[in-house]
Amino acid sequence: MTVDSKPPSVTLAQGQLVGTQLKDNFPQTVEAFLGVPYALPPVGDRRFRPAVKVARSSDTIDASKYGPAAPGKALLSGGPKLEQSEDCLTANVFRPAGAADTQKLPVAVYIHGGAFNRGAATMHDTASMVAWSEEPFVAVSFGYRIGALGFLPSSLSEKEGLLNLGLRDQIHLLEWVQENIGHFGGDAGNVTLFGLSAGAHSIGHLLLNHNANISHLFHRVIIESGAPTSRAVRPYNAKVHEEQFGDFLKEVRCPADLPESEIFQFLRSLPSLTVTNAQTAVFDKYNPSLRWAFQPVIDGDTIARKPLDAWESTAWNKVPIMTGFNGNEGTMYVEKQMSKAFQFRQFWENLLPELSSSDLDTIEKLYPDPLVDPSSPYIETREGEGLGPQYKRIEAAYAHYAYVAPVRQTAEFASSQGAPVYLYHWALPRTVVGRANHGDNMYYETYNAGITNISKSQKELSGTLHAYLTSFITKGDPNTISGRYGERPEWKPFKPEDATVMIFGEGNDELIGGDTAPPAKCVADGWARDETKFWWSKVPISQLA
Repeated sequence: MTVDSKPPSVTLAQGQLVGTQLKDNFPQTVEAFLGVPYALPPVGDRRFRPAVKVARSSDTIDASKYGPAAPGKALLSGGPKLEQSEDCLTANVFRPAGAADTQKLPVAVYIHGGAFNRGAATMHDTASMVAWSEEPFVAVSFGYRIGALGFLPSSLSEKEGLLNLGLRDQIHLLEWVQENIGHFGGDAGNVTLFGLSAGAHSIGHLLLNHNANISHLFHRVIIESGAPTSRAVRPYNAKVHEEQFGDFLKEVRCPADLPESEIFQFLRSLPSLTVTNAQTAVFDKYNPSLRWAFQPVIDGDTIARKPLDAWESTAWNKVPIMTGFNGNEGTMYVEKQMSKAFQFRQFWENLLPELSSSDLDTIEKLYPDPLVDPSSPYIETREGEGLGPQYKRIEAAYAHYAYVAPVRQTAEFASSQGAPVYLYHWALPRTVVGRANHGDNMYYETYNAGITNISKSQKELSGTLHAYLTSFITKGDPNTISGRYGERPEWKPFKPEDATVMIFGEGNDELIGGDTAPPAKCVADGWARDETKFWWSKVPISQLA
């Protein structure tokens, strides 16, 4: 419930913001400033161009409602439903009621996920996270361009200076935070970035961007189910990107004989629906193979070089890192009906054509065929769900390749080069099929009523995760504040020679009809290590043209 006894206001160079108060069932009122423009609308002639700063103004801006979501695939679940519009470059600021501009509270900036093709800031219940924190902080969420409008790589895009516009939107937002967060009571010198999936990949790229214009924008990071080496990060002119660019031009019916110099002007002249329908069609074409269209690319600027080269150079932003993965990252992505062994091998041949025959043999050995090997850990035991006998095998292999191994790679490189790292493994099964699915932890970290009202066990797990994250955001250490739900285990820093991981929800099968278990434990990190090492060795082929 939103109650405005006296709407809060903040004056910025761009105008006076009149926000709203969020009370719900929070222990303290949260003041929210929603839908605040942090750049000019990227519409008309500003479509397919870098974000432009908002001009100074004395206008009064209604900041009581969220701005539109960026045009993309259907929005993911969670949060209020938003209309989609290209006018999507808006920020949402949340602070404890009564915070003054003299307080200099820690700041957390949330970058939403969605495969760079869907999603919105409202998927994350940031207000609840702020309201329940034992220590006060200011939080920011925001929209950025996704799909073709934010990520349309090609040689022509590079020539026009239009690569990675979505990442450049994120940087523009962080610059806006540096200039303005003090007016909300936030400390521009104490900023934590946090985000899930594509948001986490984005943070990974910012982490590795050792440009002086980037390094001062943040001071800690929480990278959830993502990494700069996750999946494929290829040069802008990689064959698959040029193919997808050509498909996009065909979908919008760009004349085949149009001079190259006029193509982007043609794209700027199209109705918004034509562009968004085309990006959906192209994404859907490549989605079954998981060779997703409209992704960040190596551009020599925002992603200056191959991520693996950046790690090995030791020249990156060495800040404290919290990062982790979920136990079943692949369940929502791969084919549930996969039934034949040749389909398992074919999946990898299509996703990574650079894999050798020997590589494919190794993958098959690492993930024993449940139809041949009676001792295979991938024998399907979930009855009545219509799952193919190769599903458990392929979802595990894809999870390790796309998320688990890259997250561990971040922990290994960063900790060995002197940065404090805290590694987690989210293991709570929420559903019978999805198990500990990609993104599940997002709902728990905010300590929202949708989770805490389920049961005492789920409330304890949510409170434990929330306390670790808000302690890291406000103090730089997940162990410092006690939080709102009892004592919790010490989260020991990860070190290559003494690899430890905080496991959340392991043994708690309450949501699928089983028993409960303690919310968290810090143990040696040994799960799927052989598979992780193999996928590390294959990272270079995911960065080829």
